[in-house]
Amino acid sequence: MTSTSTTKRDEEIRRIVRDRYAEIARRGGGCSPGCCDAGSTDVVEEIGYSKSDVSAVPAGANLGLGCGAPLTAAALRSGETVLDLGSGAGFDAFLAAKEVGESGGVIGIDMTPEMLERARRNAEVGGYRNVEFRAGRIEALPLEDDSVDVVISNCVINLVPDKAAVYGEVARVLRPGGRMVISDVVLDAPLPAAIAENVLALTGCVAGAALRQEYLHTIAAAGLTDIEVVADRCFGEIALAAIPPELLRQAEAAGIDAPEVARTVRSLTVRARKPVTAPRGTSV
Repeated sequence: MTSTSTTKRDEEIRRIVRDRYAEIARRGGGCSPGCCDAGSTDVVEEIGYSKSDVSAVPAGANLGLGCGAPLTAAALRSGETVLDLGSGAGFDAFLAAKEVGESGGVIGIDMTPEMLERARRNAEVGGYRNVEFRAGRIEALPLEDDSVDVVISNCVINLVPDKAAVYGEVARVLRPGGRMVISDVVLDAPLPAAIAENVLALTGCVAGAALRQEYLHTIAAAGLTDIEVVADRCFGEIALAAIPPELLRQAEAAGIDAPEVARTVRSLTVRARKPVTAPRGTSV
């Protein structure tokens, strides 16, 4: 595949993802099949949140788009600056804002205008003065080097073709000694081609997922250290529910055991740190 065709494919994936999440933002509630449906109370608790987390943010901030709860492992402190990659309607950003307090701040980045509009409206309703939402792609962050203390993200990086670029940006914007906590979907085995190449499975947080070891290697290659998997959950049932019915029927007709495939889909929460001094031979 040429670099030109790769670029075109990447742009097509971004368009598909942007259109899908614009639809979710406009609908303004839970997810239909085809996205990570963490909207119900039961699923919210299953992936690591509490009922009080849901009630602590403006109504409509939780659109059911997560696969984990990165803030439970972030140990945020008053006065810190937090960056939320793919901030959606602002759920994690608002929870982080309460933890860092008025002396701290949260920056949410999202590429979907409809999501940014919803998040900003939620911030106004909730009276959040220490949160801002910026338009941008997480592969090319609109932030200065060494400008944030903590990076969080929830079920977003799996949607991005160039994950190495994302983690390179995480390393760039973190201050020396800063940390990241990312919840994301990974695979313990390759997907069958019929699912891996399906755009509906992509927006369902499945087809874009990388293999576990490849994913962790990408984090290390960006220059981040002290990499630790702090949560490892089976995401199979949620992933299976996220796959559109028509795709399940196609998989069955092709002889694919969809429940077995779903068991290879995991939700990891990964913590890492930017070293105070870059390791020799690397740049961050």
